[in-house]
This record gives sequence, structure tokens and C-alpha cells, in this order.
Amino acid sequence: MRKNFGKKPWVYPQPVLMIGTYDENGTPNLMNAAWGGQYGANTVMLCLGSHKTTDNIKLKGAFTVSFATAGTVIPCDYVGIVSANNEPDKLKKAGFTVVKSEFVDAPIINELPLTLECKLLKFNEDGNVIGEIINVSADESILTDDNVDYKKLDAIIFDPTAAAYIRLGEKVGNAFKDGAKLK
Repeated sequence: MRKNFGKKPWVYPQPVLMIGTYDENGTPNLMNAAWGGQYGANTVMLCLGSHKTTDNIKLKGAFTVSFATAGTVIPCDYVGIVSANNEPDKLKKAGFTVVKSEFVDAPIINELPLTLECKLLKFNEDGNVIGEIINVSADESILTDDNVDYKKLDAIIFDPTAAAYIRLGEKVGNAFKDGAKLK
């Protein structure tokens, strides 16, 4: 038997995306966002609404997307619930440090080991952002054989049904291979 819930924003699971920008003074900002993902081979799409972050993206034409980890749950949640309009130094309070991307005018958060460095392609008035991935930056600590190791990354997902953050689990199959058994 199934239960109907009606209209709910329950795409499951959702990544916990950390959106980094600079403002007009070069002050870094970071926002927690769950509504976004891969849009094409080299593009991402984010549904951000209206925030200091979206103002910064329009101003600079660039942003970074990092992935929250189990070890950064508290600071990542904090920067998502506190606006840079009210707390301009929220990154410092969260304990995050930054370095400027070599490829776009946006910050890389040192404590978040995987970052997509993006150039703005399109901004819709409803707050949807489409960006081209210019570079992917990964801390060597999360690499195995020059590939991102999901266990070392220890990324978390957002469970919209329980308003919870969840650590990713174990590998259960091989993409583009296991289904071939049914051919």
C-alpha cells in the first residue's frame, strides 16, 4: 500500500551544496543550498531565490559550488541559516577560510575539499542560476588513484522529508555496467 502526501519538494536525496561568492568589496560569502545539481555535461543549475549570494553572482558573474561533508555539518548549516545581509562576517564565525579561485572571481573554501569553479551563464528572475564548470578543484586528501574517493570526501545529503543531513553510504553497484546483465 502507498500513502499520498500531495505536493512536496521531496526530490530524494538532495546534495548539500555550498555556494561561494564575493561581494562588491571582495568579502567572501557562503550559502547552503539543496536545490541544484548537474544541468549538462559541463554545467550546473541552482535554484537559489533572492539572497546576498544571488546578488553577488550577478555582480561577479562567477561562483563556486562545494560539497558539505560530515565533518562540516555545523558550519555548513550555520551559513545556510544566517544571512550575509545580517552577519557579513559569517564565514569567520563558522571557522571557514578561503582562497581565491585561479579560474573565476569566487572563493574556494579550504575546509570543503571538493569545489566546482563556475562562470555564470544565465540568471533567471526567479533565482535560477546556470553556470559553466570551468574547473574542478579537489584536495589531495580525498583522492584515490587521482579520482575523488566518495568515502574520503564523506559528503552529506539533505533528507527533505525529515529535515536531516545524512552521510552517504556504501557502494551498491556499477553504473553503466550492472544493467547490461539484463540485455
